[in-house]
Amino acid sequence: MIETIHIFHTNDVHSHFEYWPRMQYYIKEQRKAFARLGEPSFLLDIGDHLDRSNIYTEATLGQGNIELLNKAEYDVVTIGNNEGITLSFEDLYHLYDRAEFEVVVANLKVKNGIDPQWIKPYTILTTKYGTKIGVIGATAVFTVFYDELNWEIKEPREVIKKIVSEIQHEVDVIFCLSHLGITEDELLANECSEIDVIFGSHTHHLFLEGKMINNVLLTGCGKFGAYTGHLTIEFDHQKRQVIKKEEIVVENALLPEIEGESSFVASLYNQGKELLKQPVFETMKSYNKEWFHHSQISRLFAKCLMDYTDADCAMFNAGIFLDGLPKGIVTKYDLHKILPHPINACVIEISGRELKEVYLQSANEDWPLLELKGLGFRGTIFGKMLLYKLSLNEKNQLLVDNKIADLDKTYRLATLDMFTFGYFFPTFKRAKKKYYLPLFLRDVLANFGEKYL
Repeated sequence: MIETIHIFHTNDVHSHFEYWPRMQYYIKEQRKAFARLGEPSFLLDIGDHLDRSNIYTEATLGQGNIELLNKAEYDVVTIGNNEGITLSFEDLYHLYDRAEFEVVVANLKVKNGIDPQWIKPYTILTTKYGTKIGVIGATAVFTVFYDELNWEIKEPREVIKKIVSEIQHEVDVIFCLSHLGITEDELLANECSEIDVIFGSHTHHLFLEGKMINNVLLTGCGKFGAYTGHLTIEFDHQKRQVIKKEEIVVENALLPEIEGESSFVASLYNQGKELLKQPVFETMKSYNKEWFHHSQISRLFAKCLMDYTDADCAMFNAGIFLDGLPKGIVTKYDLHKILPHPINACVIEISGRELKEVYLQSANEDWPLLELKGLGFRGTIFGKMLLYKLSLNEKNQLLVDNKIADLDKTYRLATLDMFTFGYFFPTFKRAKKKYYLPLFLRDVLANFGEKYL
């Protein structure tokens, strides 16, 4: 007997729900049609389904995403870094308490304490004909972030290969839900040909027909819910092996529009807005924002950042402010509008000599108009790099808090975590640093406003 099995899969939705109704309607109709033909199907998500820049996700701390996944009848998911490191320990610990699907992530556990009930390294799906599919999950390694949040993250490839060796004689097919990125997926495929399919994500790559490496099929469906993946495999029961693997990708924008689609998105937004109407503090004046200059809100935020971190000086880009601060009652909704990014504060410890190099690098003329994507940034353009308590005098000497810097002394620079990944300032990648988790920038502003405004 040749059994045909269908796997529908999504990845890196990042709480972009514009196509969610039509995508899920399409998947459900397809699954019903295949069921009538006697062909089993499953639905998987490969992580970063949630993104706290979305107001509905923010207001429900991801529980709204779990409700959507439940209603869509997902079978198995893994977590991405947006689930893993943008929620507090308690919020991630309880994120999947009401999940009606299984969560697999083999390289994550609680550092101090008991693992949540939902966390498991793998699961086994069984078709109506008895075919057993082992599904392993793994997520990207952000060691410092997870450590700060009381989670222990392990390098994934060795963990995955160990599980494959343990289950390969128990199952007929092996899948890996990989929120690791294309480079890791390719390495894993070369090292572990026993895996039949690696469902990819994290790097937002798009493989319209999959990519075969070492007889392992790799998939990737881009980002933001723009595509739905459909894998078809054929399993020969007599030979006990997969004889065919075929991947196609459906562009969701081309699917028929579903009635009530726009009202669905508006409803989620309005639910989020209503939940975030909680007052946080009151201002006696408004604070404007500027993307190419210092502004009232940037000066206020510099005070917030240095007060929160006890740093010597601060640096951040003006593009982080998507709105100004209104006069009067400021709500959680207002703060989310201003600073929607899942970005944390960070303090870099560097010498005065290195700090001067950073000061000079920050004047890069190409950065203000840069349309930055990723690194947690959810704005439009990068904007001017702003420096506080940092300047140069007429002799080209660096001043920290209006005093000539000692080039051999270590200074504490408060900045944003997105500058520590090496893209803008390579020095930061190897420097001693402290990330301030789980608070986002908007939370830092909220705490300062409650105390001082």
